[in-house]
Amino acid sequence: MMARRLVRAVAILAAVLLAGTAGYVIVERWPLMDAVYMTVITIATVGFREVRPLSDAGRLLTMALILAGVGGLGYSFGTIVEFMVEGHLRAMLEGRRMQKRIADLSGHYIVVGIGRVGSVVARSLADEGVPFVVVDSCDECRAAAEEAGWLFVHGDATSEEVLLQAGVKRAKGLVAAVDTDADNLFVVLTARTLNPDLFIVARSTSLASESKILKSGADRVITPNVIGGRRMAAMLLRPVVADYLDVVTHGDALEYRLDAMRVRPGSELDGKTIAEAQIRDRTGTFVLAVRSGSAINANPGASTRFTAGDEIIALGTREQLAKLEELV
Repeated sequence: MMARRLVRAVAILAAVLLAGTAGYVIVERWPLMDAVYMTVITIATVGFREVRPLSDAGRLLTMALILAGVGGLGYSFGTIVEFMVEGHLRAMLEGRRMQKRIADLSGHYIVVGIGRVGSVVARSLADEGVPFVVVDSCDECRAAAEEAGWLFVHGDATSEEVLLQAGVKRAKGLVAAVDTDADNLFVVLTARTLNPDLFIVARSTSLASESKILKSGADRVITPNVIGGRRMAAMLLRPVVADYLDVVTHGDALEYRLDAMRVRPGSELDGKTIAEAQIRDRTGTFVLAVRSGSAINANPGASTRFTAGDEIIALGTREQLAKLEELV
């Protein structure tokens, strides 16, 4: 809104300048430079004498130009002062700096929608220290993101332009957490079109929508109501196990954590069994599962052999997991 007012103020001044110049050229038949000079000193009310003698029509034009110029200058000056005082110029500069920071990102994550679900996702990513960009169309969300220090793109994420501004083609993953399933479906479809390799997790409000969102291109679909209900049942039936999983997966003061990492070709683990690699002795981590393609070995024994491309799900401290990552 303020930017439009600033543009309007500049346009008014330009219109007065052009009208005055054209008037002196037509009415007094002055050269262009004399007409421009006379218009400027008249609008500015500096009190210089006329460039040339004026006819009665020229005097009327000058009086009209003074009135229009004073009004235009007053409006423009007030708009510029308001623009500066309210910090719009600073906000504009900060917005450009933010766009530059986003343009420099690669392998980052995008969180679409920072409502009740998206804000939790964003805080979790921030706690992990990974780069991410938040996308939302509400002004309150922009204020919340700026207060939290998150990179933010204001706009409708179903638009290709907005997702491109968030760096979707360079991103590693995207979370679609808008309030409605239809919007999430369109976000997923748009993001998948722009980046076929993007890993997409989407939110749904009902089980009936899960299959549709998966067909639109999501890799995973989460229904918070269902997940919440299952967790409540687990807490009721097996509270100790549920507490342990809470600490391991998202405790605030996390000592042990779960992580997954892929075995690289030619790494120290490629072609070795768990016993041969001596993972427990060398890193201190516990190998909980091994995923080979779509099959998951949920209880791998010492004879389980790793091959390039396998994903290891392990439990350990940050330092222990870092050592395992060096091996893979």
